[in-house]
Amino acid sequence: QVQLVESGGALVQPGGSLRLSCTASGRTVSNRAMGWFRQAPGKEREFVAAISWSDPSTYDARSVKGRFTISRDNAKNTVYLQMNSLKPEDTAVYYCAATKIGARASEWQGGYDYWGQGTQVTVSS
Repeated sequence: QVQLVESGGALVQPGGSLRLSCTASGRTVSNRAMGWFRQAPGKEREFVAAISWSDPSTYDARSVKGRFTISRDNAKNTVYLQMNSLKPEDTAVYYCAATKIGARASEWQGGYDYWGQGTQVTVSS
């Protein structure tokens, strides 16, 4: 089993930055693709970004492209989401997810087997 714990969520002003962390325990995630998703109030959960396990490839939603960056540190069993130029519409609970071993990174939520509990990001003045 893989346990995922997100951290780093906070209240931030528009234009500000945050870095979210997702630390895994129980099993290594170095051989799993990792993703970030978010769910705003009253909306369905949506894809934000994903990173492959086998190469440096990353994938971003159009709404965050150029502002958010996903990265990973396999030595720390941790994935990060650097969020810059934050907007009020980025307000949501952000979830980290991990695939099964060897799976490809995907925008599809069904491709992820393990999920964290989420961390709240609020962008407001």
